[in-house]
Amino acid sequence: MQVPPRVSRLGTFLPPLQWLASYQPSSLPSDAVAGVTLAAYAVPVSLAYATLAGLPPQLGVYGYLLGGLGYALFGSSRQLAVGPTSAISLMIASSVSVMAAGDGAHYLQIASLAALAVALLALLAWVFRLSVLVKLISDSILVGFKAGAGLTIAMTQLPSLLGVAGGGQGFLDRAWHLLGQLGQTNLLVLAVGGIAVAALVLGGRLLPGRPVALAVVCLAILLATLFDLPGKGVAITGFIPGGLPTFALPALRLGDVEGILPLAGGVLLLAYIEGVSAARSFAEKHGYDIDPRQEFLGIGAANLAAALGQGFPVAGGLSQSAVNDKAGARSPLALVFASLTLALCLMFLTGQLQNLPKAVLAAIVLTAVAGLIDFPALWRMSRISSLDFAAALVALVAVLLLGILNGVLVAALASAMMLLIRASRPHVAFLGRIPGSREYSDLARHPENEVLPGVLIFRPEANLIYVNADTVLEAVMQQVTAQSASGLRLVLCDLSASPFIDLAGSAMLHRLVAELAARHIALRIVDARSQVRELLRSDGLAEKVGGIVHGLDIATIIETATGGGAGPAAAEQNALPGHQP
Repeated sequence: MQVPPRVSRLGTFLPPLQWLASYQPSSLPSDAVAGVTLAAYAVPVSLAYATLAGLPPQLGVYGYLLGGLGYALFGSSRQLAVGPTSAISLMIASSVSVMAAGDGAHYLQIASLAALAVALLALLAWVFRLSVLVKLISDSILVGFKAGAGLTIAMTQLPSLLGVAGGGQGFLDRAWHLLGQLGQTNLLVLAVGGIAVAALVLGGRLLPGRPVALAVVCLAILLATLFDLPGKGVAITGFIPGGLPTFALPALRLGDVEGILPLAGGVLLLAYIEGVSAARSFAEKHGYDIDPRQEFLGIGAANLAAALGQGFPVAGGLSQSAVNDKAGARSPLALVFASLTLALCLMFLTGQLQNLPKAVLAAIVLTAVAGLIDFPALWRMSRISSLDFAAALVALVAVLLLGILNGVLVAALASAMMLLIRASRPHVAFLGRIPGSREYSDLARHPENEVLPGVLIFRPEANLIYVNADTVLEAVMQQVTAQSASGLRLVLCDLSASPFIDLAGSAMLHRLVAELAARHIALRIVDARSQVRELLRSDGLAEKVGGIVHGLDIATIIETATGGGAGPAAAEQNALPGHQP
């Protein structure tokens, strides 16, 4: 079906205008089934995550209901499911509790304001095209962050699983309190929670993609009612207000709450990275593209809808999206069907949830976050890359010691530092001639290569910029010093692996020319790319190195310098052939 140009342009802002134009009616049953299945998964999970966030359980359902509708209008993924997530729920709990200072009503208002702030920041990120945010945290950092978040979340849920009071702030403090309360464990609560964990794990393996958590919740409610578990000391969810959410702007303004913008920024960063990563994986599976910039609008719309419904921040997550995908979702219409199903649940079924044991909600959270703790990946990094492993440990420890929000910021900082460290330590290859050829390669990797007497050839394998210029100069001068006694007369700098150079890199080459000239050694530059050649010429380096010419390789320089038996020292007098581009 041909999409009119005007609709196509508007479709870049409202994706449904594009995918609805080509939507096949035969996909409608699949989307409907996926939506109902997603809703069945969302009910117990949303109740658990709202409790984790320290909020009334129905607000978790509001997040799935309203967040899904907002994302369906503006998101670019066809399978991504949006709702509360474990890490963001804990981030809200740890940050908002301090801001609210014990005022329950104020707590609800701040949580709703946080969702509105996320929406506003997402809009600004879309306007300023900040999709580069997804690259701020590397995969290795994300492994460490997720492990830290998983352990932190697990520590908040263990007291409910054991039937003890818990307490404390932060992972270590909570662990200390829990350790002191182990003797008070309620064995009946532990049995209920343990059976729920076993059922969830076993059901997830035997019935992947099925609403196992909903079945566990229904069975737990039935048993709690039949055997009067609340009367025997098993804590339950209690009354859950029914009905649809009421719509209104948050009662607070951004300026009323100190620290709301840093919290919203951390939530947005985490939501964007997690959401885009999940969306990309499903887009690759089904053969379509997502728009990373458009995802800001999708996240923003989802959080705006949640804020208007007095909910808390939401995001796209891999686990709920996997449920949506396995159930057959073909388009964002699955989210619409899920929202309709959740609306019916809020209107007619909340009364049946009040006898749900809190230990079962804790079991749901614990089994959900177990996938965040990827110790095999950490072990693999420790064997392959010490730098990646160290960065992952920094993120993990930061989350455990500083909390989720500060852990996100430290993880982003650690990623930036890792990039700087890697950029500041480039490999400088010293080249030798491949026997029987005119080609040159790294002597460290190919010690059988021929070393030319009187000639040193080096190739920086990175951009030459301010963070690594001194490192490159130091590496080269060490080799120059080592070979000076053997009559070194010519140094060749191969810039084929340096696509960019800044003024600091050019200044380093000027210093190298001076250092070598003091030792009566010539410097020549080969294989510089066009932008690099232009900068070096503009900075006056070409005159010092006999010209920086296009299309000249190492073999030609060597042959010119040694032609007619003149030897390498002739390089100081030879005019190098070539042409200016």
